[in-house]
Amino acid sequence: MKTTPLPKHRAIYRELKADILAGKYPPGTRLPSETQLVSRHRVSRPTAARALLDLQHDGLLDRRAGSGSYVRDLGAAPETGLRLFGLLIPGLGSTEIFEPLCGEIASLARAHEASLLWGGSTHPLRDTDASREHAEQLCEQFIERKVAGVFFAPFELTPEPEQANRRIAELLRKAGIPVVLLDRDFTPFPQRSDFDLVGLDNFAGGYLLAEHLLKLGCRRLAFVARPLSAATVDTRIAGVREAMARRGREPRGEWVQRGDPADQKFARHLVAKSRPDAIICANDNTAAVLMQSLERAGQRVPRDLRVVGFDDVKYATLLSVPLTTIHQPCRDIGALAFRAMMERIKEPTMPARTLLLSPRLVVRESCGAYLPR
Repeated sequence: MKTTPLPKHRAIYRELKADILAGKYPPGTRLPSETQLVSRHRVSRPTAARALLDLQHDGLLDRRAGSGSYVRDLGAAPETGLRLFGLLIPGLGSTEIFEPLCGEIASLARAHEASLLWGGSTHPLRDTDASREHAEQLCEQFIERKVAGVFFAPFELTPEPEQANRRIAELLRKAGIPVVLLDRDFTPFPQRSDFDLVGLDNFAGGYLLAEHLLKLGCRRLAFVARPLSAATVDTRIAGVREAMARRGREPRGEWVQRGDPADQKFARHLVAKSRPDAIICANDNTAAVLMQSLERAGQRVPRDLRVVGFDDVKYATLLSVPLTTIHQPCRDIGALAFRAMMERIKEPTMPARTLLLSPRLVVRESCGAYLPR
């Protein structure tokens, strides 16, 4: 299964952004010029200029006429005394849904004459201990700089994530800094922490996917997720289970499977053990990788087995079989999160809130909706 690469300007943008967030280009450092980017990436000058313009719009650099592009000192308190917010997103450079979400928060911060201190790990799974240590260091920087609030997307896909997430949240709480959780909580579903949470209604999303497949005539559903996934995945599973119950369908055997979708043995075991006619994946990345494994195992999607995902990332339409999925309104989530933060600052004693946006089902070929009947 082939995927189409990112547009060249977005590939350059992501590389430079990851290098900035990783500290390769410290504040005040001059970035490669348009001419250097053209030579390095073998692109046109407008393409290089577009990448730098996108970074400027995200508030990561300043462009000085006749001099070049320089990394902004994102941690410096504004000289005007305006608010400074912290953004703590483990995996910021490798999780697609956070790019537009954080971009919206950054835009709203600028509109309110505030500054945003970005923090993330570009490869959070390669060195878990280092990633956690980096997150705690960023947390300490936020406290030292007396930020007005922190937007925090808790760790997932790491051993004992709740312990690390709770430590970060408690450090900020003790410092009197408001926290708004993005996308997910750090306590196991159905429990909730006592921090504001802004995200998608994942229960409804799981329900929509299962209901859609059941209406298409599917009888045996399976759910696939990677080990150590966030609590949002359990919420999606609960939604799937509810849709099945509403239609009188009892889950069969070990219908929830957790493993590496790239593992051929896992894919074969999944098909042989559960014998599903449709698989709901925890996210689009899991679905895309699993579809490759199924194809190598001789399973044709959607003719032999239907597969759906969750998130509606950009490449979902570019797979050899376009992916049916749940759309994440990322910019709307970012806007709602910023509003929640401003309200929390204004009313610090109000009860913690869970603010969820409605999901939208996006139907494409992978679910079999367009197969001849």
